[in-house]
Amino acid sequence: EWGVLMFFMNKKGDGGGRSGRSEQLIIFGPKRARRGAELKVMSSVETKSPGCFTRGIREKTSSEKGFDTDRMIFKDDELSYALGKEGTTRKKLEHAAGAILQYVGHVAFIAGTLKERKRCKEYITWLLNQRRGSVTIRELSSRDDATEMHVPENCKGWVTGNRGSELAPLDQEK
Repeated sequence: EWGVLMFFMNKKGDGGGRSGRSEQLIIFGPKRARRGAELKVMSSVETKSPGCFTRGIREKTSSEKGFDTDRMIFKDDELSYALGKEGTTRKKLEHAAGAILQYVGHVAFIAGTLKERKRCKEYITWLLNQRRGSVTIRELSSRDDATEMHVPENCKGWVTGNRGSELAPLDQEK
């Protein structure tokens, strides 16, 4: 998925094996791909060993303009909604924002440039807010990541279909 090379490595003087409490995984490749792979591994490990990476963790927002990682903590109902069936909603959010988005337990790790991270957090916030009612996005015309389209009121049901079934295939095309 990330095009990296990963393997477990013994530390100098370490006999290796599974005698220790953890092993050292080495990830090679470009920085962005390494972080994507690292977060994917963290998510998998957290599923098998809850709290391994998230115990005591807090939300984090970096002001770094370059590549960095922010964190958002979800409540139970928010996590399942932001994940979607088979992770489809998470993948849509990630792709639309241009960021790396991975859920490690109840924590969303958002990696990318400041613009990508900010956009991804906005998308997540809007997604969660739409469960409680319609969402209004201010200054839409100044955004470079949105296209506004007017649909006649009597066609809204046709466009969305049964529970959004007509829009779903459009969301997934590249």
